[in-house]
Amino acid sequence: MLIGSSLKMYFGRARTLEWTRAVAAICAEHPAVRRGLVEPFVIPSFPSIPDVVPIATDAGMLVGAQDLHWEDTGAFTGEVSAAELAEHGVALAEIGHAERRRMFGETDETVARKVAAALRHGLAPVLCIGEEARGDHDAAAAACVAQLGASLAIARDEGLGGRLIVAYEPVWAIGAPEPADDEHIRAIGQALRAHAASLPFDVQVIYGGSAGPGLLPRIADSVDGMFLGRFAHDPAAFAAILDEALALEAQR
Repeated sequence: MLIGSSLKMYFGRARTLEWTRAVAAICAEHPAVRRGLVEPFVIPSFPSIPDVVPIATDAGMLVGAQDLHWEDTGAFTGEVSAAELAEHGVALAEIGHAERRRMFGETDETVARKVAAALRHGLAPVLCIGEEARGDHDAAAAACVAQLGASLAIARDEGLGGRLIVAYEPVWAIGAPEPADDEHIRAIGQALRAHAASLPFDVQVIYGGSAGPGLLPRIADSVDGMFLGRFAHDPAAFAAILDEALALEAQR
């Protein structure tokens, strides 16, 4: 099971390191992590990655980047390549978040190019997909499967494989007071898992979109983890979700 958080641009360097040290200390001692039941991760801002990597990896946490460029080198001012991220020990790359689509004009084509770049360099894409508006389960599932297909088109054409993390984040639930309702998450999670069985990747489906403590026990049969946002800014909340994962394992 994957449980982790993107820190977006909420924290500066000092706060990022404080948070990472606190969560790393929890993960290093937590039985859910030590037994291999949970694979925790953190996705900090670019400048903090070199400092975060040794702290996180020593505690069994994966480190991700919040974006990357689709080219390996070149005159792309302000961009960062998958190749350089891999040099820094980054294992994951968040790609296609709804905020980047809305604010920076990312499209299915640019997302597909970034996914292929990540896979070429051994980074697992954390591919964000989700329907724009609240609707019925069937329509949402169809929209997500279509978006997933478009995002993987180049990687499939190039014959790439590897680990792929599909982060289901309904756009209408991002930043909302509550996540999507349990039945909706479970329906889309199951649909994505069923579709993933036909893909040439090692796929895990996680839920994001106002995810926090208390949600995992209600959706764990349909997803492979959670992608946390602001509800994980308190390390105690991260610990609580690890406790939930441990309790779920004990019930099996």
